[in-house]
Amino acid sequence: MDKKTEEFYIRLKEELTNTSIWPSEYLYKFIVPSDNHKIAEVEAAFNGLGAVITTQQSKTGKYTSVSISVHMKNPDAVIEKYQELSTIEGIISL
Repeated sequence: MDKKTEEFYIRLKEELTNTSIWPSEYLYKFIVPSDNHKIAEVEAAFNGLGAVITTQQSKTGKYTSVSISVHMKNPDAVIEKYQELSTIEGIISL
């Protein structure tokens, strides 16, 4: 992990720790190329967690927005999911 990415996760953890009482509901938002395999990869990462997942395709159909509302136990668990999904080619975290 590069230094910029590491600093981002450190700041995110501090912000999550200071703004929420854990465990807490967390809303992930991702943009992925409209490829059924990539969308399924994102959804599969939250299987068994009771997540509510919604998708919305862009006007051009080139990208799909994936929103996931899920109960997470702590900021570290939130960050672990971001890191897990960062390996999907073309994914953007919002």
